[in-house]
Amino acid sequence: MTTRLICSCIALSLIPTLVLGAERIWDNDLKRFLTDQEMSMAEVYLNEEESLKIMFPKSERVRKETVKLNPEQKSLIEERIGWKFPEDSFEVYIGETGSQIDGYALVQNTIGKHKPMTYMVGVDNKGIVSDVELLVFREARGSEVRQKRFNAQYEGKSVLDPVRINKDIINISGATMSVRSMSAGIKRALVLVDEFYLKPAGIGSDTVTAKKDKGFFPSIFGN
Repeated sequence: MTTRLICSCIALSLIPTLVLGAERIWDNDLKRFLTDQEMSMAEVYLNEEESLKIMFPKSERVRKETVKLNPEQKSLIEERIGWKFPEDSFEVYIGETGSQIDGYALVQNTIGKHKPMTYMVGVDNKGIVSDVELLVFREARGSEVRQKRFNAQYEGKSVLDPVRINKDIINISGATMSVRSMSAGIKRALVLVDEFYLKPAGIGSDTVTAKKDKGFFPSIFGN
């Protein structure tokens, strides 16, 4: 009876250690486990309302729509951006003035090194990135992606650009995962706007590609 009780006490004493061990995360760059403070940190820079004022400074109004992806649409988006994602719906903010659409804005949550970061991507009515603003950063390192000298390089990008490190995006030393994460989310935002808004309006990437092809062949054949 005594032996059984001792064994039970030992087993119970190990539970906190096992649970704690399961929750600890090793950081290869820091060469140590992340502290509780680092795991629970969340640096808030902007809320959505503040970000929308930056994205649509001159718009008369901003409305919100929810884009829901069916399996076929989701597969198409994943194929275009080159990675899979769990979400099957996205909220899209649309800035308008009179009867004209000024642009679109999407809040993106993508995993950085250990945890997701939240940022808003602005896309103008022609499918060009107009602005990127970091809302919440939850990692111990990599918040440099908030700096305008970094994220300004996304401005002017379209769905036809790679939007990838070592192709058209310059990396930040020590923040590679954050840069990859942000780049992936921006590419996804561009493709979503292209598929659900620009293509139905006849001004999407398929139209741009067709125009390029049409302009290319006459220059060869002299038509």
